[in-house]
Amino acid sequence: MSREFPIGLTPPDWLVRNLQPHRAPLNRAAMARAALAMSLPLATGLAAGQPAYGALASMGALSGVISDTADAYRMRVLNIAVPQLFGALGVTLGAAVYGHGWYAVAALTAIALVSGMISTIGAVASVSGLVLLMNSVIGAGLPLPGAWWVAPALMTGGGLLVLALALLAWPLRAGVPERAAVADAYRTVADLLAACGDPDRYVTARYAVTRSLNRSYDTILSHRARHHGRSPELTRLLAQLNAITPVVEAAPAVHLTGRPLPTEIPETVRHLAEVIETGRTGAGEHTVWSTPKTLNWDLARDRDRDPDPNRHLNPTPDPNSDRPPNPDPASHLDLRLPVPTTETARAMDHAVRHAAGVAARPDVDPRGVDDRLGRPAAPGARTARAARGVLLSAGSWHYGLRLAVCIGIAQALVSLIAVPRSYWVALTITFVLKPDFGSVFSRALLRALGTVAGLVVAAAVLAEVPPGWWSVPVMLLLAPLIPALTPRGYGYQTAAITPVILLLSDILNHKGTALLLPRLLDSLMGCAIALVAGYLLWPESWHTRVGDRLADAVADTAAYVEAAFGTETGPAGHARMRRRLYRDLSTIRTEFQRALTEPPPTGRRAAAWWPLVVAVERIVDATTAARVRVRHGSPPPSSAEICQVTLQLRELAEGVRRAEHLTAVRTDLTGPSGSVLEPLRQEVAAARAITTRH
Repeated sequence: MSREFPIGLTPPDWLVRNLQPHRAPLNRAAMARAALAMSLPLATGLAAGQPAYGALASMGALSGVISDTADAYRMRVLNIAVPQLFGALGVTLGAAVYGHGWYAVAALTAIALVSGMISTIGAVASVSGLVLLMNSVIGAGLPLPGAWWVAPALMTGGGLLVLALALLAWPLRAGVPERAAVADAYRTVADLLAACGDPDRYVTARYAVTRSLNRSYDTILSHRARHHGRSPELTRLLAQLNAITPVVEAAPAVHLTGRPLPTEIPETVRHLAEVIETGRTGAGEHTVWSTPKTLNWDLARDRDRDPDPNRHLNPTPDPNSDRPPNPDPASHLDLRLPVPTTETARAMDHAVRHAAGVAARPDVDPRGVDDRLGRPAAPGARTARAARGVLLSAGSWHYGLRLAVCIGIAQALVSLIAVPRSYWVALTITFVLKPDFGSVFSRALLRALGTVAGLVVAAAVLAEVPPGWWSVPVMLLLAPLIPALTPRGYGYQTAAITPVILLLSDILNHKGTALLLPRLLDSLMGCAIALVAGYLLWPESWHTRVGDRLADAVADTAAYVEAAFGTETGPAGHARMRRRLYRDLSTIRTEFQRALTEPPPTGRRAAAWWPLVVAVERIVDATTAARVRVRHGSPPPSSAEICQVTLQLRELAEGVRRAEHLTAVRTDLTGPSGSVLEPLRQEVAAARAITTRH
């Protein structure tokens, strides 16, 4: 029998969403690196008779553990090494103003402004800004041992130790993370195909596909940009990633039929994922892949028969041919797929054969691979634009000032009031007030709850563990909890970090359990400042017009509908538009889910707008499905039909942009019965009919 909360005791939805842990697999390698990187400096310092030096190096390792989130080895270099350089600068600047009263307040406020501004550039810059401010606060709040250069060197060395451990397996596992990323994209697509016809499963699977493709393209393109397109392995992986696009495009058409796919099709895609992950291409040898009712072909034979080995680089199959689409290696492969009888079935059959042919090829011409499919611009160009935006964008200045105000208030307050371990107030604000880490309100709440949970563990550690060598095995047990609990949510991360920080602080200060109450009070004070000065005093925080980004997506959807049935854009252009739309919708979905964790009125407004987010995703799906059907035999829609739908979408976009809440809009969408655009017209009418009451 299910239990229900008594009337009046049911927790609000936003609180339940905040406390619910995220699902994530355990990264055992990261856990092992955290244990070794944070305990080894501690043991070395104790052995050398300098436990304080060991504690500083472990603090540096902690920032490296927090930054150790990338799978690809080259991305690990950026994610871990770059923030360490900013951290060294931060602790140097902070130590220079230690004990200088109001000069320290002014210096930390200025550093907070810079930290907040550079945090808007990107993921690496965000962590770098965080570490810059965090180490500045530590340097300005703690008496650091040794000469001025000792603390920066030790903390940087601790972070670089994490990097060295992360790169140990690079010579043996080069390319493995990239292949795993592409294989994961294929597996999520297989799950999407298996969910066709099931509305509940399909929506979840489609969102997983978008996230997986985003991660895969980011991994491959970030790596490939540093090779200038000359790496055969990365070129092949990018071609394989592009090759799954026709399968993703065919999935909505299949789903709209309401019938599930034969199991052979998703199983074929899963087998291709295994082939890609293991790197077996059959190069230079006679290779046969086979699984029951799925794959069974001779690759050496197909390579000999194909006169043009680079035809598979076209990311879109040829709909005007009864032969399998490019690549034509698949035309000689016995895929043992069901015989297609409709245009939708032909689209899926062509797409799967296309992906199989690309996976079968060991060689790819890098000049023919479209690397614009994953994202619209190269990483270097994006970074340069973002860097210029730091000086020109009102948003970056806005956030920088917001963070600077909070840090300035905190430092001024602790300068006027005797607060033990006052640097923890500013540290709390540093972690809570991050724009790309989620809702400020949610993080303040979770920070407070996580600190209380972490203090319970810290109390047992500080009370029962004697100073000295016993700290090393305790660190071996506590450090792995940080990468294990971080993916579960910010509150869980805080609960894991708190006892580690207190253990290291005790080594530096020898205060024992006397650290517990000041840490709790300072954390609560920092959360209060962040909520008031960083949240409530900024109306856009809690009066956000959540429809602005959604309106842009609706307008882009209208452009996609207009281009989907034209010839100006071309197949590759259509694919790029669709990928960009799904990427933007994925970002919007994430932002809305964050807004749902806010208390009223923001959370209530986000919940009211949520059905429209889903409706826009369905419109994009219906457009893609219609385009696939046209390419595989259905009569194309008339220009009048297309203009009618795009006009309705643009009107919807303007209405969303102006509205504070949703209202139903009358829709007159007519067209010939049985038209390929009929499902799209129904989805547009449903989106315009959405309404909420206030």
